[in-house]
Amino acid sequence: MALIRTRDLWKTYEMGTEKVHALRGVSIDIEKGEYVAIMGPSGSGKSTLMNLIGCLDTPSKGEYSLNEREVNTMNDDELANIRNREIGFVFQTFNLLPRATSLHNVELPLIYNGSPSDQRRGMAEAALTKVELADRMMHKPSELSGGQRQRVAIARALVNNPSILLADEPTGNLDSKTSIDIMRLFDQLHQQGNTIIVVTHERNIARYAHRVLSILDGKIDSDEIVPESDRRNNRE
Repeated sequence: MALIRTRDLWKTYEMGTEKVHALRGVSIDIEKGEYVAIMGPSGSGKSTLMNLIGCLDTPSKGEYSLNEREVNTMNDDELANIRNREIGFVFQTFNLLPRATSLHNVELPLIYNGSPSDQRRGMAEAALTKVELADRMMHKPSELSGGQRQRVAIARALVNNPSILLADEPTGNLDSKTSIDIMRLFDQLHQQGNTIIVVTHERNIARYAHRVLSILDGKIDSDEIVPESDRRNNRE
């Protein structure tokens, strides 16, 4: 069974007397180990779909299963547990604690899920080493470049060994050179077996992924495999 499976997923918002359908019957399957981009313009529904996949919101109608568990029937506590253990989030704005070191920022998910204190430091150090920041562990965000801050955020997302790495516009606050470095890092993480979903409105970023789901007006507009030659051109 697919790692992520949605069937006829709807999300409707009540805006006064009007109903706004942000998602209109989305059905997708994403397998373990895939590298997928969800792409679409502002207002297309891509952020709503990301919030549902990331268990930050619940659908108005339809089914969503993650790792063969029915998410659409879960209560708030169960959703929080899924978010903490199954999903690693990477945000456009990094969301790092400004007064905490890189090491402490990466440790935070382990503190929240009750991991033993004698294991947390080693796990956080390993995650920072994986993103090539072993020499910046004791630096605070203000002492890091934008690219380094995003690497800390990626290490924090990885530290729990989640089922999915879910990145929302991960290059949105970065210059073009740093964006390429971060997307190359996602390449490496995918090659190591991570399942990666990148949400973006930029086609050149989406085409680093192996598969691109385009969403428009709350529906899947296209589902395409990115040719290896296109991905290679992006990497060069």
